[in-house]
Amino acid sequence: MKDLQDISAVMQDIGARARAAANELAFAPAEAKQQALEEAARHLWDNRAHILDANAKDLEFGSEKGLSAAMMDRLTLSEDRIAAIRDSLNAVAAQRDPVGEVITEWDQPSGLHIKRVRTPLGVIGVIYESRPNVTADAGALCLKAGNAVILRGGSESLHSSQAIHASIQHGLRAAGLPEDAVQMVPTRDRAAVSEMLSMVEYIDVIVPRGGKGLVGLVQREARVPVFAHLEGIVHIYVDRDADPIKALSVIKNAKTRRTGICGAAECLLIHRDVVDTIGQGVIKSLMDAGVEVRADETLRSIEGTQAAGDDDWGKEYLDMVIAARVVDDIDEAIAHIRRYGSQHTDCILTEDDSAAARFFQRLDSAILMRNASTQFADGGEFGMGAEIGIATGKMHARGPVGVEQLTSFKYLVEGDGAVRS
Repeated sequence: MKDLQDISAVMQDIGARARAAANELAFAPAEAKQQALEEAARHLWDNRAHILDANAKDLEFGSEKGLSAAMMDRLTLSEDRIAAIRDSLNAVAAQRDPVGEVITEWDQPSGLHIKRVRTPLGVIGVIYESRPNVTADAGALCLKAGNAVILRGGSESLHSSQAIHASIQHGLRAAGLPEDAVQMVPTRDRAAVSEMLSMVEYIDVIVPRGGKGLVGLVQREARVPVFAHLEGIVHIYVDRDADPIKALSVIKNAKTRRTGICGAAECLLIHRDVVDTIGQGVIKSLMDAGVEVRADETLRSIEGTQAAGDDDWGKEYLDMVIAARVVDDIDEAIAHIRRYGSQHTDCILTEDDSAAARFFQRLDSAILMRNASTQFADGGEFGMGAEIGIATGKMHARGPVGVEQLTSFKYLVEGDGAVRS
């Protein structure tokens, strides 16, 4: 490894090797990519004790750094979570290989036969915070789609990410694929991030996965195209025709299952007609579960709630806190979400088909749900095996970014001596 004091030289070397690996991966057999991921999954599980030891170092570092409880939860690995990473690797391995797939084809009167086929993006840079499982998810998805990837994990997850990365490297070696296909930036120095954002000759797209500060930095400074993954300011609207049993179950799960993920509910909107019935029940249930409810003036009448301030609307807590307010009708709920949401995931609880249709038609979030926990906003739950993030932009990829979203396409044109008049 080059002297890490010269970050620019290190990153240029990583970029050049990634580009060379991407050129090889573009035509790698589907069987080899599948074998690499299956071998990585086996190695990961066989070495789980080592990964847990590495994670213990990161947890100590995170504690000393003063990370929040939600961030510490994201950072923490357990045998169950390692098993989930293993299963995710196997799920991506088992997926259909997208490279070379014919998206559509047609004939022209000129005698041309034209195909549009899937092709890898090339080299992807992934910049992420805390969650070491992103190392496996991003590595697996990029590899399956025929891309090389440069991973820059958070400083607090360095040891865990390196241990997981070692398993992916083992899989690449076992399958005879270039190890440079999945590389990790070997330093906590933030200068490496700045270098990645300007490496237009080597990196085709950057995927930031983390908090508002990280994503904002990437969007401001990147010269490389970006798949934006903004905050999960997730709203749940309780319609006047909501089922009370479903509402209690869905909202409690959406808020409390895991508070530190981007699909966790952050704001509750309650139709005025059900404030004294479903609204009372839901808010009391959340408080009984340990959630701090920051309520508007109407809901403050419920004992135990806290007064909401102006900055509670449009806030991603990633904690056992939720904002709550009353709306007069579905249109007021839609207006609130348009103003304060992040176009990530929003949900309506209703038995009224016309209300659900109105909610779906008039909002443009990447994911819209009805009568389902927003914690399902996850590529794995969408059948993608894993995700590299939830893209909230509108160009190229939107919603969970899985294998298909990590491809582009090219046109293959065939003729039989065709000439243009």
